[in-house]
Amino acid sequence: MQITYATQAAPGTVNEDCVVAGPDWAVVLDGATAPAGVDSGCVHDVAWLVRRLAGALGARLAEAAGGSLPDLVADAIGQVCASHAGTCDLANPDSPSSTLAVTRRHGGRVECLVLADSPIAVRGRDGSLQVVEDDRLAHLPGGRPYSLEQVRAHRNRQNGFWVASSAPEAAHQAVTAAFPESEVGQVAMFTDGVTRLIDHYGYDWPGLFETVRTGGPAHVIGLVRQAERARPIPGAKPHDDATALLATAPAA
Repeated sequence: MQITYATQAAPGTVNEDCVVAGPDWAVVLDGATAPAGVDSGCVHDVAWLVRRLAGALGARLAEAAGGSLPDLVADAIGQVCASHAGTCDLANPDSPSSTLAVTRRHGGRVECLVLADSPIAVRGRDGSLQVVEDDRLAHLPGGRPYSLEQVRAHRNRQNGFWVASSAPEAAHQAVTAAFPESEVGQVAMFTDGVTRLIDHYGYDWPGLFETVRTGGPAHVIGLVRQAERARPIPGAKPHDDATALLATAPAA
C-alpha cells in the first residue's frame, strides 16, 4: 500500500495526535486533552501515552504478529499499562486516554478497528464508500453538553464508550470491520480534528474522501484551519490537533 499522511497540532499546543505506519498497516491515535484542574493520577501527559501506545502497537504490526487486531491492541495497551503501573494510579477514571484506529492488510482482507472518534473510510474499487466509526461517545445518557462527571462515569464502561487507556479489555469492545482486499481501492483515516469538516462545516463523507484523495492529507488539514478561522465553532475549542491519512492499494 502507498501511505501518505499529515498531522498538525492545534496552534500553540503540543500535538496529541500520532501516526505510525508500515507497508501494509497504519495506526492513528488522538489523545484526549486533559481538562484543566483534573487529577489524572498519572505523572505522564497525554502525549506520552499516545506515543507509547503507537510504538507498542506499531512494533506488533511491524513484526507481522499473528492474532486479531483486538488482541494486538489489547496486548499493546497492557504493555503500556505495565510500563507505568509502578508510578501512576491506573485505577483513576481520569487516567490519560486516546482514540485508536488501525487498518491492516492481512490474509486477503483489509481489516479495520476503531476505538472512539477517529473513523476510517474505505473506498471500493467500484467507487462505493463505507465508513467504520465508533459514535458511542456522541450518545451518552443525558445528552450533550456532557459534564466531566458524565464522561468519567461512562468511560470504558458498558453502555458508555471505550478508549485506549488503562483497560486492555477496551480493545475487545472496539468497532471492527473487514473487506476483501481485492475490492478495496483506498482507505482514509482521520482524527476528529479533521472530521470537524463533516460535523460543523458542511462536508459529507463522499466530499471529504474526494478531497483527501485528490488534494492530499495536508490540503485537508489546511481546509480545516481555514474553516476554523472563518467560522469558529460555538462552545468548542477554536482549533484541534488534526490528522489525515490516505492508503492506496496496488492496482488490481
